[in-house]
Amino acid sequence: MDPFLSLLHSFSQRLSDSELSSLKFLCSKKIGKKKLESVRSGGELFIILLEQQDIARDNVSFLEKLLASIKRQDLVSELKQFVEEGEVNAPADQLDVHEKPIEVICNNVGRNWKMLMRKLDLSEVQMDRVVEAHPRDLREQLVQSLREWQRCRGRDAKVTDLIKALRGCDMNLVADKVEQ
Repeated sequence: MDPFLSLLHSFSQRLSDSELSSLKFLCSKKIGKKKLESVRSGGELFIILLEQQDIARDNVSFLEKLLASIKRQDLVSELKQFVEEGEVNAPADQLDVHEKPIEVICNNVGRNWKMLMRKLDLSEVQMDRVVEAHPRDLREQLVQSLREWQRCRGRDAKVTDLIKALRGCDMNLVADKVEQ
């Protein structure tokens, strides 16, 4: 799988509807109105920009300007890291979304996910973005929040931190399940 396409897909999933609208507006001089009207996701917008060669693996300046314009410095930083390293590498000790702890947390935390994310030092702005991107899907809000926490913490995203945060929220049963 192409790491650059994976990066763009990751960006697409983390864009809110209002951020996508802003990106479409900013691209209105490069992409025709009819094409823009049919764009429903960041991925679709990125495909058009790739086809028109406005963005490419070795030419991300336009994408960087777009992301900076919508005040997504987190994505700009990730893009810069990609350019510097050649691709964003997931460290071996970093949690994977498909690992058991994430699944256990998602199956057992429910509506108290924000309390957990606050214990993990995720900001209100980051949580609000997740809620806006997935307004009717509680489980996806938790999954995306955990992904955001992982991305922000990088190599420091440890299962032990999750367990400590769960215990700090009096979610001892969930913490016990994660430990198993």
